[in-house]
Amino acid sequence: MSSLLLFKASRGSRSTSRQLTLELLSLKCCLCSSHLSDSTDLLNPNPYPQTPIIKLSFSFKIKKRDGFAKDQLKSIPWSLTGENARFLSSHAGYSVDDEPSTSDGLTVEGIIRNNWVVLDESESDWKSHASSIALSIQLIKKRLKWKKLIDRIEVLSAELNKTDLWEDAVRAGNLSREHGSLTGKMEEVKAFEQELLEHVDMIKLAEEENDKDLQLESLTALTKIRRRLKEKELEALLSGEHDSCSCYIEVQAGAGGTESNDWASMVMQMYKLWAQRRGFEVTVVDEMPGEMAGIKRATIKVDGENAFGYAKAEVGVHRLVRISPFDSAKRRHTSFAAVAVIPILGDGSTRVKIEESDLRIERFRAGGAGGQHVNSTESAVRITHVPTGITASCQNERSQHQNKASAMAVLQSRLDQLEMARQAQMNSQHTQSLTDISWGNQIRTYVLQPYRMVKDLRTNYEVSDPDSVLEGDLDDFILKYLSVSFEG
Repeated sequence: MSSLLLFKASRGSRSTSRQLTLELLSLKCCLCSSHLSDSTDLLNPNPYPQTPIIKLSFSFKIKKRDGFAKDQLKSIPWSLTGENARFLSSHAGYSVDDEPSTSDGLTVEGIIRNNWVVLDESESDWKSHASSIALSIQLIKKRLKWKKLIDRIEVLSAELNKTDLWEDAVRAGNLSREHGSLTGKMEEVKAFEQELLEHVDMIKLAEEENDKDLQLESLTALTKIRRRLKEKELEALLSGEHDSCSCYIEVQAGAGGTESNDWASMVMQMYKLWAQRRGFEVTVVDEMPGEMAGIKRATIKVDGENAFGYAKAEVGVHRLVRISPFDSAKRRHTSFAAVAVIPILGDGSTRVKIEESDLRIERFRAGGAGGQHVNSTESAVRITHVPTGITASCQNERSQHQNKASAMAVLQSRLDQLEMARQAQMNSQHTQSLTDISWGNQIRTYVLQPYRMVKDLRTNYEVSDPDSVLEGDLDDFILKYLSVSFEG
């Protein structure tokens, strides 16, 4: 645990304001200065002769432990010497108040209460940046359900400290992973709080000393923190149980023949481009081409952190309005395509054990493009789970063995999905299969003629550039939906 300290360091006739972070446990002193050393060991009174011994005063907020009275260590003058380091070490059991603050007691909540106006980044002064950062931290805490997160960490810590923990290695591993994940989120938010308050303190001191360079340095740092937190706001929306998983995206054409098949193909291409934009790895698992154009259905695997968390926003029916290129009379057509998203549970944590006796495996010749080998051998595989009637197929690999393995992976994810919905006693939107999606459940409309627009019917968010959306520019739609879903 560390406490922010402010001091003045003198070298010759020049006096400057600098920041000191005193780490009670490691007994390290980090001097954030271009003039002073990057790290000074407190156990050595003066390891760098060129750096003067610095004397400073500060106050600790200390929790009462082992009968040590709080007011006994209220304000003490210090110099960075081995004696003081040993004193701190001997009292390492005492902890600084968990809520960070500036030297004059300003906290993140205090910044919010000040109601400093938040301006656009290019127009912001330090107060505007600080207010924006504080509001982002507040929003992230809300999305993370901060109190519950802290309570859960405490419960997990207690469980991990039990002597019989590793008698059940699987449970121990799951608890350890959950603890690490939640602790990482907590520490990241606390680090942002600390950075904000440190730079606010630095700017205040820089203004007192009229140090323009230091003011600019901290203002630049606040700008960078503000940008990073905007990205974290989106990530904080992805706090669901399986949001971090990879996923399968399935697209199925609606009634309407060639026009609907073509639309389904356009939707699938949109998701491929979107996934590539985000740096995800995309693999075509299964594809059934239409008779003349497009696809009747297709499945892709999207590998990457939070792939399911993002893609779940796309589940539902997508509607296209345009003048069909397949209609010689140039009439306007309406087409539909259904989208389903299935999480791929990691770490082998499957929910359903599949018995070989419950499977019906069919082999057939793959259709569509793919060369002589693909179309001349029975390499495609369709697997049916007889008790549930759920099927999965794959024909895009070159060998029957590879197709069977891919189909089994899809089938496992679908059965896991079904079990998750059953356990939750609800069929939530992001755990629906394609057959569960009704054609009345339209989530988004794409209009190409007579005007141009894409509108999400759940959030009322719309844009007038459908081409960019069909080229994979979906993040704004996804963010709006995730935000509305969270607030709802």
